[in-house]
Amino acid sequence: MLKLIAGVCVAALAAVSPALAQSYPVKPITFIVPFAVGGPNDVLARLVSDQMARDLGQSIIIENAPGAGGTTGSARAVRAEPDGHTLLSGNLGSLGAAFALYKKIQYDVDDVRAVGMLAGTPNLVIVRKDFPASTLAEFIAYAKAHPETVTVGNAGFGSNAHLVCLFLENLAGIKLRHVPYRGTGPAMTDLLGGQLDGMCDSTPNVVPQVQAGTVKALVVAQVTRLSAVPEVPSSTEAGLPKFVVVGWNAIVAPAKTPKPVIDKLNAALRAALDDPTMRKRIEDIGAIVPGPAETSPEWMDKFLRSEAKTWGDVIREAGVSVE
Repeated sequence: MLKLIAGVCVAALAAVSPALAQSYPVKPITFIVPFAVGGPNDVLARLVSDQMARDLGQSIIIENAPGAGGTTGSARAVRAEPDGHTLLSGNLGSLGAAFALYKKIQYDVDDVRAVGMLAGTPNLVIVRKDFPASTLAEFIAYAKAHPETVTVGNAGFGSNAHLVCLFLENLAGIKLRHVPYRGTGPAMTDLLGGQLDGMCDSTPNVVPQVQAGTVKALVVAQVTRLSAVPEVPSSTEAGLPKFVVVGWNAIVAPAKTPKPVIDKLNAALRAALDDPTMRKRIEDIGAIVPGPAETSPEWMDKFLRSEAKTWGDVIREAGVSVE
């Protein structure tokens, strides 16, 4: 009898899923960005959400919920009803390093289901215009001569900007003073105002300032130069070839979101990223449009687990943690 009931339930669920996908979405979608307005996660989310909304036939409302390196808003998003009407923007900090960094984190990588990668984001090291270093070598020499005095801002411990600077410290043998903010936008404001010395941040937040000449860019953390800022040397050219960190942004949903809904969201994401105008807008801010493999939910789910392990190892090696 129990087997019969179970079989009926499975059959019912199988019948409901296609119907759910066909009618989805039935109301506006909330897209939680767990970082402040103006940061790279926010910029990229806003770029694609309008296009996705047109394809889905419902508005997508961006809700910024910053705090604790993206973990505050992420924890709230994963607890939402798994019906596809709440999405989450995540990156290598909030969906990678956070699980090892935060001792009391309230979610895990198994609490999310990937929709797909939104963009790849190379990272640059920048300093205020009057900082007494104009190359990476000069910056490292200055930091060694003034340990734990050079201030670098980030969007909270465990954020992309924090992790990239940690990686730089480990490779260069320097000690910086990390200053957490509720987003990279506020950190950039203080950098431009002279209250911070520098940042290790991703292209959407940094490239406009480099192009405007309001900051000095010392290096792009990849093996080749970046077309958006071709004057900035690569890590190899700057003398630190192992300093390669390409960040990423992804769209995820609560883990129990039905696959047909995930597939419909993924189709809207792919359509947005295939649009030539959209691709140019993403590339103009120095980000990388992901290929077909990276935008698949299955690939992204595996990648999330790989990143959690990779950055967990980095965090443990650095010996840092947050209560």
